[in-house]
Amino acid sequence: MSSGRWGTHGIEMTADRVIKRFASGDDGRAEREWRGLTLLSAHAPGLVPEPCEADFAVEGPVVAMSRLVGVPLRGTALGKRELEALVEALAALYAAVPSDVVRKVPLRPGRPSELVGHLGMWAVEMRPRAGGLVRRAMDAGLGWVAHSGLEADASQEVPEVFGPGDGNLANYLWDGTRVQVVDFEDSGRSDRAFELAEITEHVGSWVEHPLDVPAFLGQFDLSPAETARLHECRRLLALVWLFLLARDDPEHPRNPPGTAEKQAGRLLELLE
Repeated sequence: MSSGRWGTHGIEMTADRVIKRFASGDDGRAEREWRGLTLLSAHAPGLVPEPCEADFAVEGPVVAMSRLVGVPLRGTALGKRELEALVEALAALYAAVPSDVVRKVPLRPGRPSELVGHLGMWAVEMRPRAGGLVRRAMDAGLGWVAHSGLEADASQEVPEVFGPGDGNLANYLWDGTRVQVVDFEDSGRSDRAFELAEITEHVGSWVEHPLDVPAFLGQFDLSPAETARLHECRRLLALVWLFLLARDDPEHPRNPPGTAEKQAGRLLELLE
């Protein structure tokens, strides 16, 4: 999700390159970034930056890639052209890496089983301090997740794909014709349902200009198993975001006042 992992790297831009310098002890982020770039540049040329070079041995690993030209979709009102281009980019990304190659890719971090584990710890820390609608939504969400079965990873009924691992629309760049994708530090083996839920439930998809979720999801041909998993993953990620937003420092907020309360309402709607 990347939401709780701010400050994982610094970025330097030149005329034609982007250089990401990761923090020491980066938990494999640089390697995942490089793997994502190399896999997708080989199997979906033009969809992502071209990998240039990487150094994992230095104090603070470095990954360099070509610089793309485009405007991040986050914070913009997506029209029909932008939405269709986003769907086209995602469909190409999920289909790009052959299944036999995907099977050899490590599972992405932040998958459902990990998130369920985090929720248990966060509930002990944060639930007693919450009140009102936020507390009610936390209780409803925690009650649901305890019986959701999401502590296990995806069943064999859901095909595995290579997933970028971050639903932030800031990572999808619109150049006026197409959408290209950046940021693969949390990428890995995943499934379409979870990756799509990451996008629909990311705070950046609704706090400014809300993504038209039905129009977006309606363009993907999901199997019944994927559709069911998508619904469950949206609930899970909405609950995760509720805890993340409830932790916002009121003295230095990352989001507008009342965002946590709005997230609580979103979660309760998904739980109906």
